Amino acid sequence: MGLRKSILKKIVYPIPEYIPVKKADPPKSIDVVSAWQGLEQIIPDIMDRFGIQGGRCIEIGVEFGYSAVIFSNFFQEVVAVDTFEGDIHSGHKENHYESTKRLLQAYPNINLEKCTYQEWIVKDHSHYNFAHVDIVHTYDDTFTCGLWAAERSQCAIFHDTESFMAVRHAVIDIAKQTGKQLFNYPYHNGLGIIAG
Repeated sequence: MGLRKSILKKIVYPIPEYIPVKKADPPKSIDVVSAWQGLEQIIPDIMDRFGIQGGRCIEIGVEFGYSAVIFSNFFQEVVAVDTFEGDIHSGHKENHYESTKRLLQAYPNINLEKCTYQEWIVKDHSHYNFAHVDIVHTYDDTFTCGLWAAERSQCAIFHDTESFMAVRHAVIDIAKQTGKQLFNYPYHNGLGIIAG
């Protein structure tokens, strides 16, 4: 992204920067390529700052399970929802449910659910301690899924707030609608954090 475009994004869609007090690698991770790598170091800091207990976590947008395994370090249950067929932004188009299932078989507290986020949010009315949204990077999809996640969790995080202006814009609007605090960690493609 060019410097001019980056500056414009921050002027048009400003978000206070999240500055972690500490960074630490979790004990367990998996060896897969992920745009999420680096963000695992701030999850304990986010949990401490917002008083998140290690109960239930939902992740919508799993891909190959890198972040799901990171969350499995901190939560008793991780519900991991994905189509496992990629999308217009992921670059992956083949069905990779079985290969992801094999990668995650050593983590019994991760429950894989193969469905669209649209199917999931109409049937799941439960509450989570933590939510992660990393789906197709359009405004409408991020807003719809993200609002559901933010309303049903103490803290919801959103990947790619630096890479996709549509995600950044949706996260700002979700925070406004829910009245919760909003921060952005501007590294590793950006992580929007909504808590309160």
